Amino acid sequence: MSVTNLRPNIDHWQERVDLAAAFRWTARLDMHEGVANHFSLAINDDGTRFLMNPNQMHFARIRASDLIEVDANDPKTLEGLDAPDPTAWGLHGAIHRHCPHARCAMHVHSIHATVLASLADSNLPPIDQNCATFFNRYVIDDGYGGLAFEEEGERCAGLLQDPKKKVMIMGNHGIMIIGQTVAETFNRLYYFERAAETYIRALQTGQPLRILSDEIAEKTARELETYPEQDERHLNELKAILDEEGSNYAS
Repeated sequence: MSVTNLRPNIDHWQERVDLAAAFRWTARLDMHEGVANHFSLAINDDGTRFLMNPNQMHFARIRASDLIEVDANDPKTLEGLDAPDPTAWGLHGAIHRHCPHARCAMHVHSIHATVLASLADSNLPPIDQNCATFFNRYVIDDGYGGLAFEEEGERCAGLLQDPKKKVMIMGNHGIMIIGQTVAETFNRLYYFERAAETYIRALQTGQPLRILSDEIAEKTARELETYPEQDERHLNELKAILDEEGSNYAS
C-alpha cells in the first residue's frame, strides 16, 4: 500500500514526504540551527500558498504530516494555532509572493555558507567543480536589516528577481536557496555548503588559489545544470536510507 493511501486526508502528500526528508537530512548534516531556520514549498499555481515547517520544531523530528499550509497573502495566518514563525512568514511569504520561479525556498545558517556571508567579500570564486556550479548564479545581499520580519522579507525578495540567480548569500545572516522542486533545491543547498567549505578551507591554507577561467567556470555550471536526474536521484537515495532505518519522516 502506498503512503498516499495511508494518509488520504492530507493534500500534497508526496511533496510533504520530500520536504520532511530534506528537513531530516539537513539536521543530520548539521546544517540546521537549533529550532530556527525554515523551508517552504509552493502548492498552488501562483505560489502564494505553501507548505512550511511548524514554528520552533526541530528539523530532526519533522514528519510529513507536521507541515503547515501558509497563505502568503493573508497576514491573519500569524494568528492561528498553527501560526508559522513570524520571520519565516516574512521571508518566505515575500519570496513566494514576488518570485513565482521560487517554488521551493530553503533558508539555513549552515556553518560554511554563513562564514562566507560574514566576509567583507562574500563572492565564491570557482576554485573547484562545486564552486563553479554557482558561477554567476548567486546574488550577495549586503544590506542586512535585522530579523526577517515583513519589511526585511520584502527587501530580500527584491534581490531574487533574476531566475538565473538561485542562491542568495545573505550578508551577516546565512543562505537562501530557491528552486522548482524539493529535490532540486535541497541538492543546490547541499552543494553550496560543500563549495563554501572547500573555499573557506582553501583560504585557511594561506596559499594562492587556483581559480578557473570564466569560460571554463561557465561551461562547468551549464553542464551541471543539465546533468540528468542527479537531484532527484540524490533525494531518492536519502529517502531510501531513512526508510531502511525505520524513520517516521513519511508519516
